[in-house]
Amino acid sequence: MKLRTSLPLNGITSQRSLPRCASQRWPQPTSIPLNQRRRISAYGYTQAKALVYPNHGPPASVLTLHTHSISPPHSKLLTLRTLAAPLNPADINQIQGTYPTAPPFTSDLGTAQPCAVPGNEACFEVLSAGSGCKEISKGDWVIPRRTGLGTWRTHVQIEEEKVMRVDKEGLTAEQVATVSVNPITAYRMLKDFTPLKAGDWFIQNGANSGVGRAAIQLGKKWGLKSICVVRKREGAEGEALKKEMEELGATVVVSDEEIIAKGFGERVKEWTNGGREPPGLALNCVGGYAGIAMAKVLSPGGTMVTYGGMSKSPMKVGAGMLIFKDLRFVGFWVSRWGDQFSEEKLATIEEILGLIREKKFKDVPMVEVPWSYETKKEELVDAVQGTLEGFRKGKGIFKFGDT
Repeated sequence: MKLRTSLPLNGITSQRSLPRCASQRWPQPTSIPLNQRRRISAYGYTQAKALVYPNHGPPASVLTLHTHSISPPHSKLLTLRTLAAPLNPADINQIQGTYPTAPPFTSDLGTAQPCAVPGNEACFEVLSAGSGCKEISKGDWVIPRRTGLGTWRTHVQIEEEKVMRVDKEGLTAEQVATVSVNPITAYRMLKDFTPLKAGDWFIQNGANSGVGRAAIQLGKKWGLKSICVVRKREGAEGEALKKEMEELGATVVVSDEEIIAKGFGERVKEWTNGGREPPGLALNCVGGYAGIAMAKVLSPGGTMVTYGGMSKSPMKVGAGMLIFKDLRFVGFWVSRWGDQFSEEKLATIEEILGLIREKKFKDVPMVEVPWSYETKKEELVDAVQGTLEGFRKGKGIFKFGDT
């Protein structure tokens, strides 16, 4: 009997017109629930998704979710699955086009037009490794060696030399994903710009930020005393934040309104042994009047390190600060430092992770944003847009599930 075959209608199954006896022997297609389907094809290709943007602008306007395939790794390539990736202010600035560096716009992911993938920090798990990989193996956890990798994606394939292995023993993916920027920034600023010994003072604004919290804890570990400035909060909320900062190790906690008020300098003298032990270092992420107010209480020859400018206001430095107090005003950009001193960066990361394992360093509060294969673009973009809001309960972080 002649068979009549029709073309498949949906690209998955095909129906054949057969005699009754033949159709009974023909395997029938089965339906597999979406949540049970493998993300790896029969040919070893991994199905991946990435947030991408074709041009700079507001995250809500330019971000899209792109699906693509990753071939099996060869030579010195690694295929990585993202476990966690934080949402940092610098990531948002890169999308907006206001940051000094940005990930490249390419068509590597098969997008209709060249696009960039945002994100600079992440913790990845190695899914598979090419035959030429010698230092990193399947199952290892790794982090980017340099900035600009583009981490807001479920999977990525990259050369072995562009990531560094992290000992995952006693750590969570969130802890590993957030170690490369904020804790390192605090560590290097306390260590590299002015010699401080146990008992010395430093002052910082943005004290409840990721960098600020790290500076408090590291300072306490090294025997330093700190004046920590936070944005004013009313009533019980303000008292709770003050208590939290003190429990981390802050010596004195004040609001941003207090430091610009008349008489703040006299209060600092009371705290610092009658002014005989003034702060020798200021860590500034705000700028404007809040920055200058800290400079006014620095010791002669003191140093202000600026690593951010959240107020978007310039600091007007008086000539007297330079001539009579001989103050130094310098900047620190952890991305550039890490790219220049990759081995020292790794050593700093290992030291901080060691403190975390020993329960001597607390995590910054985090707000998890779940990301699975079924997660919609709108959910992810809303989370990114939310980082632009004023007061937040914690650092946003993508937590990857079944991808």
